Amino acid sequence: MPESDPAAVPESEPGAARARHWRRTQRLTAALLLAWFGVGFVVTWFARELDFPFFGWPFSFWVAAQGGVVVFVLLLVVYARRMARNDRRLARESDAAGGAVDTRP
Repeated sequence: MPESDPAAVPESEPGAARARHWRRTQRLTAALLLAWFGVGFVVTWFARELDFPFFGWPFSFWVAAQGGVVVFVLLLVVYARRMARNDRRLARESDAAGGAVDTRP
């Protein structure tokens, strides 16, 4: 049984909107995971070299105690907003193509 590639779906087929939605979702997830890795691992790996005063505390301490948590919450907010926008776009594209898509969780 051949595997179906979402990128190979022609624009005129009903599944094209879903395939574009899935590609956007994958790109967003990959970008946010990369940012998460950068804050969670890379910054803490080089924390000793990032030793300068920041609001009266060493920057490495601030990143470990506050910065990482703040960035992770921001990543969640970005994900929620972008996915809501992507879901609305999928609904519009599906309506324009004549197929109804339920975007509720």
